Amino acid sequence: MWNWLCRLAGRTLVHYLETPVHNYISFSVSDPDILRQFLQPGDILLVEGNERISIAIKYLTQSTWSHAALFVGGSIGGSTNSNEMSVLIEANLAKGVIAVPLSKYCLHNTRICRPVGLTDNDRLKLITFAINAIGTKYDLKNVIDLARYLVPTPPVPVRWRRRMLSLGSGDPTQAICSTLIAKAFQSVQYPILPQPKSNVSRDFGVNKEILQIRHHSLFVPRDFDISPYFQVIKPTIEQGFNYRDLCWADES
Repeated sequence: MWNWLCRLAGRTLVHYLETPVHNYISFSVSDPDILRQFLQPGDILLVEGNERISIAIKYLTQSTWSHAALFVGGSIGGSTNSNEMSVLIEANLAKGVIAVPLSKYCLHNTRICRPVGLTDNDRLKLITFAINAIGTKYDLKNVIDLARYLVPTPPVPVRWRRRMLSLGSGDPTQAICSTLIAKAFQSVQYPILPQPKSNVSRDFGVNKEILQIRHHSLFVPRDFDISPYFQVIKPTIEQGFNYRDLCWADES
């Protein structure tokens, strides 16, 4: 009985947290067809969400980006009811790990982050890791993990905000941050924001920087944006932008 009540409370909170807000403004929206032209398998699509939980994540991470999805192209196969290919893998708060089409974010502000120099073999391993995670469900019984996002506005010291995303049992938290994608990249030892550590060689007494992997639960969407190992791809520029071709309104 208690487990049933916890699951019911969890589903109720999820429904509330995933309700879109009405004051969302789209500043930088790319047409799905244009995004599809420039996205490559292994790219990360960062999204500024328009849900209540997005506000909390943006506050805690001090970032525009509240969500991240991995582009896998046609590796999944199948399509939606509208015959559109599901080319993104993401972790959804209510449904767990799912595949979705690009059109899901056609009205959202987005950014493409591309891993630089990723080998074809590691790209395949990365995508396979994410695809194998499809269908993973998250335990919604831990209501505390979800309820804390209902009050995102009280002042929280900056040094604690990232940690707030990894407190609790972990399962619901994994569904709202970039844990899945971080684990996929860590599976091929591709860096996101590793912690540098100095190591002194016994033979030559020389300092050598050693990289230490951060725990995957501590990664947030903006980390892929600020990472020095990911390139930001802007479709408008990639397709040959010329400011002289723009048509401006006559304000005279």
